[in-house]
Amino acid sequence: MDSLFDTIEVNKYEPLPVRMRPTSLDHFFGQEKAVGKGTFLRAMVEQNTIPSMLFYGPCGTGKTTLAGIIAKISHSHFVNLNATNAGIGELRKIIEEARKRIRSLQQRTILFLDEIHRFNKSQQDVLLPCVEDGTIILIGATTENPFFEVNRPLLSRLRLITLELLTPKAIAQILHRALTDTEVGIGERHLHVEDNLLEEIGIFVNGDGRMALNILEQASAMVPEGGTITLEVLEKVVGRRVYSYDKKGDNHYDTISAFIKSMRGSDVQATLHYLARMIEAGEDPNFIARRIVICSAEDVGLADPQALVIANAAAQAAHLVGFPEARIILSEAAVYVALAPKSNSAYMGIDAAIADVRHKECGQVPDHLKDSHYSGAIKLGHGQTYKYAHSYPNAYVKQQYLPDPLVKAKYYEGHRRGREESLLDDWERRIGLKK
Repeated sequence: MDSLFDTIEVNKYEPLPVRMRPTSLDHFFGQEKAVGKGTFLRAMVEQNTIPSMLFYGPCGTGKTTLAGIIAKISHSHFVNLNATNAGIGELRKIIEEARKRIRSLQQRTILFLDEIHRFNKSQQDVLLPCVEDGTIILIGATTENPFFEVNRPLLSRLRLITLELLTPKAIAQILHRALTDTEVGIGERHLHVEDNLLEEIGIFVNGDGRMALNILEQASAMVPEGGTITLEVLEKVVGRRVYSYDKKGDNHYDTISAFIKSMRGSDVQATLHYLARMIEAGEDPNFIARRIVICSAEDVGLADPQALVIANAAAQAAHLVGFPEARIILSEAAVYVALAPKSNSAYMGIDAAIADVRHKECGQVPDHLKDSHYSGAIKLGHGQTYKYAHSYPNAYVKQQYLPDPLVKAKYYEGHRRGREESLLDDWERRIGLKK
């Protein structure tokens, strides 16, 4: 529970990512936007005025490490907790000890709470008073969007610091430091690695510094002292590119969003790219199929009604066969939707109608449209003047269908694209708007 940075002796049996955690901002590579010179956080650290904060960013970007560096520079007592196994009782004990530490030692306590989004509302509420009165400096960390996962009252008391995926260049810096550091790294082995290969590792791990150091450690174990880590060695360790994709996190939602927008935008190449990302990440084929079905109705719509038929058939087939064959089925449906003409008229029409139902006084169903199949309906005047469409030429007769307050409402605005254009022409001829 104490600081990760308090130990003086290096434990050579600890994993390389643990040993290589930097203890100063000079070695904290790749997060210049968060802690570079002139940033808010850098100024606060240099002035030793540390606010409570929330670190938001993907795995392996240095959230825990940065919290430890801040604690070390500010000479604060550092408590490291993970929200997955911490309870309210433990929090209250830490808060009470922080009060005693302020009174007796005049020392601040930084509570680093990893995966803060795992705390429920009551657990987060326990932190509010002690954050507000400065009993503790809370540094929360999350990979999830904090505006969805952290309570508003607590979020309003925290300064949000965003950490980004590390670039291949930044990861190369981290790996080079590990290769040359003889105290905590693997510098005593005098290994050789081309600089461009270090950046290749950065590409392999998709911005995850922890994973990069793990790969380097494993690769170094495969070559003799003074040897060279080659691409062939890396391929034996990695196998193929590791794609970071949390199926419950932002990456998941960002990728499916890009997939849908690519289909909507008729970019078939991007559609296949994002589909491939999801397939390689082990995404549920049913989840992908449902999004294709929705896009076929929302964005293709009446411009090509066949798109919905194909998407629905693909959803059933993908569910039936599963991966790996489902990739072919999903690809066919996604490509069809991307290539199809687009019309959102049905989608916009139903939303406009729902808006009226929710916000307007819509009135009663007209009497002539009301059900007349029960005893007493005629006495109420229900259905008496209704005109049966099939009794008229082209199965059309003009009569009022909308309630009185909405008689002039217009929800559907047809788009003359693809099949919808011929649907509109046929409809207009049938009701006499066009000859």
